[in-house]
Amino acid sequence: MDKLQLAVPTSSLGKPEGGHTIEAILQAAAAHGIRGIEVCYEGILSHAIRRANSSKTPSEDDMLNAAKDIQQQCQNLGLDIFVLQPFAFYEGLTDPDAHRSAVQRWAHWLELADALKCDIIQMPSNFQLSGTTGNMDRVIADMVEIADMALAVTPPVRIAYEAVAWGTHFDIWEQSWEVAKRVNRPNFGLCLDTYHIAARVWADPETLDGKLANGEQALEESMRRLVKDVDLDKVYMLQLSDAERLSSPLLEGHPLYVQGQKSRMTWSRNARLFPCEEQYGGHLPILQVTKAVVNELGYRSWISMETFSRHLWEKDVELPTKMAKRAAESYSKVWRELEWDKL
Repeated sequence: MDKLQLAVPTSSLGKPEGGHTIEAILQAAAAHGIRGIEVCYEGILSHAIRRANSSKTPSEDDMLNAAKDIQQQCQNLGLDIFVLQPFAFYEGLTDPDAHRSAVQRWAHWLELADALKCDIIQMPSNFQLSGTTGNMDRVIADMVEIADMALAVTPPVRIAYEAVAWGTHFDIWEQSWEVAKRVNRPNFGLCLDTYHIAARVWADPETLDGKLANGEQALEESMRRLVKDVDLDKVYMLQLSDAERLSSPLLEGHPLYVQGQKSRMTWSRNARLFPCEEQYGGHLPILQVTKAVVNELGYRSWISMETFSRHLWEKDVELPTKMAKRAAESYSKVWRELEWDKL
């Protein structure tokens, strides 16, 4: 695809725990002009459980059948599934049994991607607090193993690796790009996310103003490097997301504080927003990041509007519709602000 189109992850329009079904989420997306879908594993899992009318853990066949049904729903609604996500907790595992188990899980995910008829699996950098190594040779070997597995299936599957802002060993895009270069496989590239980039380089939820002291300069330099160094063909997906400016530092005593969890992860899980939602407290310079990737680097594919929020668990039957409307409105604002009609 060589043009910008609106997409959304299923998890950004509702949560199974809130009673939001995959049917409601997909219908809400279609009704608001969203055409691209990132299917989240939790959506397949909850759909498989509902289809079986059982609380038991679904079998792999149950999961594959649920994925096929989701694909059929999307086809009926005119939606394109382009990503399955997130394949987490993989690279750098130090326990050989844990690694073997993760590779077996990957084989199942390749089958799920085939059932969904999508060719990208998104992978966040590992953020386990223990049991991992950041040794680059080990990480590269791990990534080559699954990249080669993904090349061997028909059709081949691409891996979009994302450095999350709370990653244990890899938390900035430069590190994920170094991994991609060293893996050196035609199906291994990047997922770039405006939240993870800005939250790590520009922001600090543990400070009163929510910012790093040298954030503006650091982000500007980071974006110059991105435009100069990254191979556009290796940018497989782009997610746009902002976050609320908190009223007080995210430290012990804050209502959202979670002991033992990195503050940027806590912030992400509870207070992410769609772009240009200043009315809800959005304050990250995500347009600066988006401009670098789209206007300057030249990215032309799905623009995925991603959010995580404590509100997504609310038992509100209208929530998927409300969130889809917000995603579409946010996308329109970004389009106008960055003058994408002139690209």
